[in-house]
Amino acid sequence: MADSPNCDLKSLSPLELFERVTEQGEKVRALKAGKAPKDEIDAAVRMLLSLKLSYKTATGQDYQAGLPPRDLALINNGTTKEEDEDFVDPWTVQTSNAKGVDYDKLIVRFGSSKIDTDLINRIERATGQKPHRFLRRGIFFSHRDMDQILDAYENKKSFYLYTGRGPSSQAMHVGHLIPFIFTKWLQEVFDVPLVIQLTDDEKYLWKDLTTEKAYEYAKENAKDIIACGFDVNKTFIFSDLDYLGTSTGFYKNIVKVQKHVTFNQVKGIFGFTDSDCIGKISFPAIQAAPSFSSSFPQIFNGKENIQCLIPCAIDQDPYFRMTRDVAPRIGQPKPALLHSVFFPALQGAQTKMSASDPNSSIFLTDTPKQIKTKINKHAFSGGRDTIEEHRKYGGNCDVDVSFMYLTFFLEDDDRLEQLKQAYTSGELLTGELKKVLIETLQPLIAAHQERRKQVTDETVKQFMTPRKLAFEF
Repeated sequence: MADSPNCDLKSLSPLELFERVTEQGEKVRALKAGKAPKDEIDAAVRMLLSLKLSYKTATGQDYQAGLPPRDLALINNGTTKEEDEDFVDPWTVQTSNAKGVDYDKLIVRFGSSKIDTDLINRIERATGQKPHRFLRRGIFFSHRDMDQILDAYENKKSFYLYTGRGPSSQAMHVGHLIPFIFTKWLQEVFDVPLVIQLTDDEKYLWKDLTTEKAYEYAKENAKDIIACGFDVNKTFIFSDLDYLGTSTGFYKNIVKVQKHVTFNQVKGIFGFTDSDCIGKISFPAIQAAPSFSSSFPQIFNGKENIQCLIPCAIDQDPYFRMTRDVAPRIGQPKPALLHSVFFPALQGAQTKMSASDPNSSIFLTDTPKQIKTKINKHAFSGGRDTIEEHRKYGGNCDVDVSFMYLTFFLEDDDRLEQLKQAYTSGELLTGELKKVLIETLQPLIAAHQERRKQVTDETVKQFMTPRKLAFEF
């Protein structure tokens, strides 16, 4: 962070200012603890006061440690009408724009960094592998501290991966595969350990489920996750309801996070109210704890300095902004993050996918016939009202769900570009584009179903047993 008070603070977002104040406060404390020269401490304090003043000017409120500007993101899509704003929090994603959420504005609001060509090229150089299509196509579009992860990797220092799943139903849909497909690629190209958290406790707290049903869903979802092809020797999958009671390291980190986050702070970050049960209020600490290697002493031999990289959808970022704020205060490294875009519902980016609506997405249990029917009948089209108009004016790939889904699942870049050009020019009709998607998803899901059949209860038990993995720490 720059120490010069002449830096252009007016161009920073409230969240960026908040993070700068936090970092500068840590620097002042470190200088004082290290008995630095008085003039150096005084300069750092002046910079801290300048940053706090800029923060108050931008937000209208005094800086409070651990309480960032409200994280329920309202991002205006170029209009002033309230109903035209995007709404993003860890439980709800709403947009009135047929193109979906404005991710450039979301980056500004959340204060993350865009994954640009330079970073993608650096990942390619570091791994010696062609970047995953999710990186090439901007599906993973934002990050926090990925450059630090690459610095560590290039200096032969290890890190580990952490991602998760909230098991709210027995059936997962294709959108749920996105973080696991990408995480598997990351694990393979970097050759690092992976922990996968199943937040069955969260679903019990938020949904009308018994603890037994939530745990059952966790084990069923674990089968779909394992079917993605993870290596049991390098991957630990755990249920919160199960693991929390067996790991002192995990619970100690939960308690440390809980001590450093107040009720006012979680209300500000997550929108909790006085009517929410205390389980919800304390849950963010449980999602934070896997960010620290000491939560898994059996994997990391008790070491506390192994940095974590978290691939997730950007709606989960509020949990980890809180975690990154707390980490230095409990002597832990900040986790790094890679953020993905949201997977659109079949009926369009303005609607929500739901396990209770079988037509909102393609589920991993769907038959080839169901996949074909759903896409033909429900996939939102960017085509014109008539064939004549479509031939003349072309289709809109920005809002066409079939094309969006192909962006996620069609591996061939050249083929995807050909489809885009043909659809945009009017040469390719909506029905023909849907046919390409059907022919892409049917074998993909059939292959997943075959792999899942091979995953037994004993296989799940092996993945979910706390143990040493194939790494030395």
